[in-house]
Amino acid sequence: MIPYGRQHITQADIDAVTEVLQSDFLTQGPAVPAFEQRLAELTSAKHAVAVNSATSALHIACLALGIGPGSRVWTSPISFVASANCARYCGADVDFVDVEPDSGNMAVDKLRQKLEAARSSDSLPQLVIPVHLAGSSCDMQQIHYLAKEFGFAIIEDASHAVGASYQDEPVGSCRYSDITVFSFHPVKIITTAEGGMALTNNAGLADKMRLLRSHGISRDESQMTEPSHGAWYYQQLLLGFNYRMTDLQAALGLSQSRRLLPIIQKRQLLAANYHRLLADLPLSLPQLDDINISAWHLFIVRLDDKSKRQAVFNGLRDAGIGVNVHYIPIHTQPYYQQLGFDWGDLPVAEDFYERIISLPMYPELTGEQQQYVADTLAELLQ
Repeated sequence: MIPYGRQHITQADIDAVTEVLQSDFLTQGPAVPAFEQRLAELTSAKHAVAVNSATSALHIACLALGIGPGSRVWTSPISFVASANCARYCGADVDFVDVEPDSGNMAVDKLRQKLEAARSSDSLPQLVIPVHLAGSSCDMQQIHYLAKEFGFAIIEDASHAVGASYQDEPVGSCRYSDITVFSFHPVKIITTAEGGMALTNNAGLADKMRLLRSHGISRDESQMTEPSHGAWYYQQLLLGFNYRMTDLQAALGLSQSRRLLPIIQKRQLLAANYHRLLADLPLSLPQLDDINISAWHLFIVRLDDKSKRQAVFNGLRDAGIGVNVHYIPIHTQPYYQQLGFDWGDLPVAEDFYERIISLPMYPELTGEQQQYVADTLAELLQ
């Protein structure tokens, strides 16, 4: 089976983890801050906060921005459920903005229309979470302009976009957002096995997220409510969580991050080859952009005839090609239907979902395997 995605572990990665196993620290040692510093340098962000998953990063990012009961949070329906669940964990109300038909990313025109309607009904969101589907950035400059006009904060869900760039700047720089979140799940661009990162240029938000990831506990005397009792002393300043990343995970991520550029370059070559191989088939391909460069976490094609999707999907799987679908619209999930959402609410997202298939995309994918994928797909689409 050719998987749709997979991790790539080198001997250098194994050596980095082994070194931690032989050290004095398995968790909460020097590897975590080293990994944070590395990601801050790669993205030009001022602060990076490593956690045990991107879901955790989204959760504490929402809390750091003051999201709670009575807050309104808007996100994309074409994403994994965590992009919406993070707001629900805080007790907030969630709504969805329809997407662009070609990219599946949040549509700026739909966002403006929804904001104008919300302003007239005094129901504007406190937070918007655009999702960079497949590794391609949303139009963050325009979303930022709307944030200034309508008064909401922004979290970029860049779980797919480690190594991507937008307007010649790294995704994660937070130029147009308050916080950016990355994922290091095994099928993502780089991995820590499980893990996530929240990046920000706001020191106050970074401090709040660091507290939240570790039970709300601080050993920093400047944050304490009374003088320290001694070197052993700590205070719980708020109700936090055990969302810490271990040194084992951070060592793996740090090692992987050192080859981020060649990983992205290989994914770009694979994407270009898919464009060549699939150009004449009855489907739409993801856009190639020389300015806003995708990390190519996924390669999503859209079938012209959506009635063929089930047969094509099954045929590819039967041929040993591990395709997938990213994603089932969040608002159609039973949990969100219980909150009042339903099929028909977001027609562009629903049509996008009904046409898409994610083809295999990972750095070790060979040209011969891509040719096999293309030939099989062409035969199934006849």
